[in-house]
Amino acid sequence: MRVQGIRKLNHPSTDLRRITVAILSAWILARCNPALRFPSFFQHKPAAPQEFTIEVVATWPHDPASFTEGLLWHNGFLYESSGLYGRSNLRKVDPQSGAVRQQVEDPSQVFGEGIAIDGEQLYQLTWREHLGYIYDLQTLKPVGTFSYQGEGWGLCFDGHHFYMSNGSASISIRDPRTFALIGNIEVRQNAQPIAMLNELECVGDSIYANVWMTNHILRIDKSSGLVTGVIDVSGLLTAQELAQVGPNGVLNGIAYDPARNEFWITGKQWPKLFEVRFVLNGVH
Repeated sequence: MRVQGIRKLNHPSTDLRRITVAILSAWILARCNPALRFPSFFQHKPAAPQEFTIEVVATWPHDPASFTEGLLWHNGFLYESSGLYGRSNLRKVDPQSGAVRQQVEDPSQVFGEGIAIDGEQLYQLTWREHLGYIYDLQTLKPVGTFSYQGEGWGLCFDGHHFYMSNGSASISIRDPRTFALIGNIEVRQNAQPIAMLNELECVGDSIYANVWMTNHILRIDKSSGLVTGVIDVSGLLTAQELAQVGPNGVLNGIAYDPARNEFWITGKQWPKLFEVRFVLNGVH
């Protein structure tokens, strides 16, 4: 017998298959045609970097002969790597007087670069020699070497891995025992790669990096490579001091004191070392 007014319903599994096929078709079309993707207001955009200036806590003397390539703070002293061929060295410095407590000369054929401490050993990069030196932290006597490809610029250690810059927009992650390459962090600010990353300092989940030939220090998220903060350190030296250091006397040197939550910064052949705090713009 035929019953009027009753429509046969599809089986639930049939409806589910149709929905799945429709979703997959839409996804494939969107992948092939960017114009069909979700509007930009549905897409996540990284927050703009915070902007900082500096508060100078104190000013200390700095050896104007030091072509600063690496700087770090450890147990009340600063360790500094000074560059230039035939003049490169590694030194332990009293931060308040500028007096050199210990110093070791690098071979004349290398250009000293960034430094980092892992336990009781200090690691120093060289620029184009594909070679690094390992020193005993207490005596600064050389105890070994390590190798890597490409140029060496900045170096820091976060307790787990070394992070190394080479003047590009990429920071390499390296094994603490072998210095082998583990991965790379591509540094971007507002979706644009930021090159010329130089001296590095590891602080918590961030890496602070000097940008060569600028007065900016970047705060970089280690997990994403995004620039989360820009610190403007313009005005530390007077016009007369800048004229004396010349065009190569640029900002380069970041050391962090965790006990005071303060930074020590200087530059190549600068006559001064600055103890500073980074202050968020608009916050007093």
